[in-house]
Amino acid sequence: MRVLRSLFLLLGVAAAAGCARQPVAYMAYPTGATSTPYAPAAMGRPYAAAPSYAATPSYAATSSYATVPSYAAAPSYAATSYVAAPAYAAAPSRTLYDYAGYAQPVTQSGYTLDAGDRLRVVVFGQDGLTNSYAVDASGNIDMPLIGAVPARGLTTNQLASRIAGQLRDGFIREPHVAVEIEAYRPFFILGEVTQPGQYPYVANMTVETAVAIAGGFTPRALRKSVILNRNYYGRPMRIAVPLTFPLRPGDTINVQERWF
Repeated sequence: MRVLRSLFLLLGVAAAAGCARQPVAYMAYPTGATSTPYAPAAMGRPYAAAPSYAATPSYAATSSYATVPSYAAAPSYAATSYVAAPAYAAAPSRTLYDYAGYAQPVTQSGYTLDAGDRLRVVVFGQDGLTNSYAVDASGNIDMPLIGAVPARGLTTNQLASRIAGQLRDGFIREPHVAVEIEAYRPFFILGEVTQPGQYPYVANMTVETAVAIAGGFTPRALRKSVILNRNYYGRPMRIAVPLTFPLRPGDTINVQERWF
């Protein structure tokens, strides 16, 4: 038994040595565009041929693009230099007291006539022309011989010169005329006073005097200032004034209501 075991062991070693000396067949990989079949193994087992792959398509060369045109450089413009604007003086604030004579008391020499004024015209040596005349709504006075005489916007001295000039034109050789105011046109007061309405103007009146003539303030009246409407040299004006402000004939006073 030991002899047989040794014999089988030797045969196994010899067989293993023979297998180690047997050459190994390797598969050939494809080269180029097509593939070649694999060489069969030397041990007697043929391998299936490797599949043939299609050749990689050749793409056309990229077209050459036209070069970008070179544009001319933008022209350089000269910097514009502007002349600095002249510095103007600040406009004065247009308040009530900026107007010369606006707050001055009324005098016959500087007072301008308007509708509602009543005048006394004296023509020396002419009793038929000497009389009282009222300035009508159109701003005229109507006298004998010469008819309508424009008086609106004139002072008493200017109106006397105008009347004398018209009388001199074919009626009286050397007329001497004097004009004085008999009664001023009324003033008006409305709003938060006891008796709003129209009242005759009194010389040297102030807003406070006008309120007193109208019966005083109501409990809801604003007593710090009032709104005054005045025709100043042909321009209507509307301004807040204090109670001590002097009035003129034809003024309209509006006493405002206080909020609380």
